[in-house]
Amino acid sequence: MSTIWKPNVTVAAVIERDGKFLLVEEETDDGIRFNQPAGHLDEGESLAAACAREALEETAWHFTPTALLGVYQWPRPQGDITYLRFAFTGELGAHEAGRALDAGILRAVWMTPAEIETTRARHRSPLILQCVQDALAGRRFPLDVIRHHD
Repeated sequence: MSTIWKPNVTVAAVIERDGKFLLVEEETDDGIRFNQPAGHLDEGESLAAACAREALEETAWHFTPTALLGVYQWPRPQGDITYLRFAFTGELGAHEAGRALDAGILRAVWMTPAEIETTRARHRSPLILQCVQDALAGRRFPLDVIRHHD
């Protein structure tokens, strides 16, 4: 019997405010790394809802996805996992000061594109910088390109 290969479906919030992007600093198996607020799709959840949930859980900021930035496929160099990332842009809402962040998240931090580029060695994946570059280039796709059926 062969096993069925499946990619890990993830979502990411690419949030910009006043020329800075919201990232998280998190503990990983490879040490402390930077990432967009991101995580795995839960069963029964729409991609946009998963993105809003992950942003709140990891940063304490409310976020409403309004556009699909892109779909990114990245096989880790170790060859064990392939990520299929759906990245969203959208509207930043209220901040819940004092809200506990997800386990493993050390802090949420606003960084300029230059700061993000200079910390490349500490990025969780090459998708972090690519998503920022795509956002700055104005890439946006309407949310209705994604069909969620309950």
